[in-house]
Amino acid sequence: MANRISRRDAILAGVGGAVVNAVAESRAVGEPPSPEAAPPFLTPANDFNDVSRGTPLPHSLTGQALIDARLTVETWKLKIVAEDKAVLAKPRTIAAGTALDYAGLLALGKAKSVRFLKAMQCNNIPRPLGQGLWEGVLLRDVLETCGQLDEVRRLFYWGFHNGDPKQIFRSSLAFNQVLDSPPGEMPPFLAYKLNGEALSLERGGPVRMIVPWAHGFKSVKWLQKIVLTNKSEANDTYAEAGNDPESYLKTAAYFAESGNGKFPSGKPMVVRGTAMVGWPGLERVEYWLRPDTGQDGKLSRRDPAWATADWKPVTLDPAPKDWVAQLPGGVPPKDVWGFTPEGKPKEWPMRFSVANWSLELEGLKAGKYELRVRSVDKNGFAQPEPRDGPRSGKNAVPFKLIEVA
Repeated sequence: MANRISRRDAILAGVGGAVVNAVAESRAVGEPPSPEAAPPFLTPANDFNDVSRGTPLPHSLTGQALIDARLTVETWKLKIVAEDKAVLAKPRTIAAGTALDYAGLLALGKAKSVRFLKAMQCNNIPRPLGQGLWEGVLLRDVLETCGQLDEVRRLFYWGFHNGDPKQIFRSSLAFNQVLDSPPGEMPPFLAYKLNGEALSLERGGPVRMIVPWAHGFKSVKWLQKIVLTNKSEANDTYAEAGNDPESYLKTAAYFAESGNGKFPSGKPMVVRGTAMVGWPGLERVEYWLRPDTGQDGKLSRRDPAWATADWKPVTLDPAPKDWVAQLPGGVPPKDVWGFTPEGKPKEWPMRFSVANWSLELEGLKAGKYELRVRSVDKNGFAQPEPRDGPRSGKNAVPFKLIEVA
């Protein structure tokens, strides 16, 4: 059912006696509703937006350079050592021939693999970079192969770099985040598959870290070294530029495309977008339409207009009916984290994933309008609350200027 605005609301929005409808159907203007028009739930590996760092980029290496970097499945090895007061009974080192290799990780996966749906999002870039089904082994299961661990308070880890210490991209986790997890939550894991295929070099393969609740800087690519330490402070590269090293994914709505839009009068106007479902979950997405104020969309955080804004809910796209068709071949939905034994999501939208929405506006008079969207999480916080600081993940309320002519 569409959420229909009353005649009074339409007049207040500056559209006279026109009626404005908001619906959540993924379809082009003039097309009838069609489930086939909905975008695929998983982003193809090659279609992820890339924000890799390094010179040269690790995924640009070829031939002997790739082998020397240990970035092939035949040469990949993971060192696990201890420092400071931390004690590790069975260190894994290359020198001693005990480093974990790719075959060893896959062997662990045969008995203890996990599958997890997660959208990647950079801390400093609005809109997710892509969404995939990641498969691997829990980090705590990997550490179990190292024997007794003592005096460990934190894990430092990083991936391949070209030998220049300034290019090491580090991240870290508190030890309790690795060993413990709230009921029903997925702890960090080492991923070696994406969408049912071996993890490509472009996506951080052969093996990368996946931290379910966090921004992408925690899910370090080309993973090669883990250090167990008694130190309590984070050593994340992202913290060096003033970013919050413990930030978790925020719930936030975005327009599918940046920039403004121009639409013909007398025809329905469809605007599409996505919502990143953060740790607090997603209750709904809302929109606010008003006549253009001539300020190019600028609206300060303290502008009194926020207090009187008339937000209207938009219905989110429903969950796919056929999850077998959405997931890679051979992956039963029931084997994916967050699904019931019957193969259905335990909640919708699913946390740490992307929810799609679309908004159809009809009957707008010629002119310019300001359109904003925001999310409301399951704690009742409307975007950008409760954390509106951009250094813990950008989630400012997005704006689009639309013109009807």
